Amino acid sequence: MSSTPLTLQAVERAIGDLRRGAAIVLQARDSALLVQAAEGLTQTDLARIAALSKAAPSLLLTARRAAILGLADKPYGAVRLSLSGGVTAERVRMMADPAGPQSSTPPPAISISHIEPDTASGKAETGAIELLKLAGLLPAAVVAPVPRERMSYLPSWADSEFLLMTELDDALNYQKLEARTLDRVAAARVPLDIAEDVEIVAFRPQYGGREHLALVIGKPDPGTPVLTRLHSECFTGDLLGSLRCDCGDQLRGAIAEIAKQGGGVVLYLAQEGRGIGLVNKLRAYKLQDDGLDTIDANEQLGFDADERIYDPAAKMLQQLGFAKVRLLTNNPDKVAGLERSGVEVAERVQHSFPPNIHNEAYLATKRARAGHLF
Repeated sequence: MSSTPLTLQAVERAIGDLRRGAAIVLQARDSALLVQAAEGLTQTDLARIAALSKAAPSLLLTARRAAILGLADKPYGAVRLSLSGGVTAERVRMMADPAGPQSSTPPPAISISHIEPDTASGKAETGAIELLKLAGLLPAAVVAPVPRERMSYLPSWADSEFLLMTELDDALNYQKLEARTLDRVAAARVPLDIAEDVEIVAFRPQYGGREHLALVIGKPDPGTPVLTRLHSECFTGDLLGSLRCDCGDQLRGAIAEIAKQGGGVVLYLAQEGRGIGLVNKLRAYKLQDDGLDTIDANEQLGFDADERIYDPAAKMLQQLGFAKVRLLTNNPDKVAGLERSGVEVAERVQHSFPPNIHNEAYLATKRARAGHLF
């Protein structure tokens, strides 16, 4: 039997533990790393990790976040900060979250090392950050090595300490495995006020993971390039009608245009906030209120400007029987990303709406810094 279901289950359980503030064990080939989210960290947590590791813990940040703090000058990889100099859990939380409470006192002197992502140790720490992103948490972790003498009986030791284990390669490959196992699990006719002939099809990865939806509008012909919109979910714009973005306009506008042209599909993808999640998007909004643009705000939090992947969209289109699309988008990266995932984009179809006083700067940043074509 394929190991994929067990792989997904192990990572899902690790994500759940990280979200509830527990430490987990991330196992590489000949080493293992204790990992706990910096978000919500307590002094008791720090002491426990130090006791389990028999070594001083470190704070792991993305290089982007470390650069914002003036602790690094390279834009890639990660940065490890030693916590042996009396750094408190409160200070760790402050360094991890620029949108949270901050201190006016300078941090104590700490040892800093840059982590190259292609090295063995760098791969493990890249995996730790990836797990936090998958959990929808800030990409900042407290880490410490598992003592080498524990490695010969690691599973039993982890079990005795109530620590879940997950494999490094499973964490690094999780998103691709999740997309590869997407299955069509339900479908129903749902007439909409702007398009009455709509079937909503739900897709779910085997054994857990994020669910995505497809709105099949009208009667699209799979023998021709299908008019398609990839739409990342936006709670604030799609549901509440937020004026900070153009997401609600884009969603409803795509449905209306596809219905007008006789058929097509909207893929509604579980990638809130360009893949950083709703909570982190709200944190980014706070930073934007303080003067940052949308890209700088994401990077201030430690994320890339855009964390989305397009493998789920490609898998959904494949299962719906569509091999070629006419893509409703202003974003050239969406075109490139979908093509890398195996879908032929026959045409990019312009898809923009007038700005308002609340999203003018947001749209200008999309144009000037993200290369959107308005």
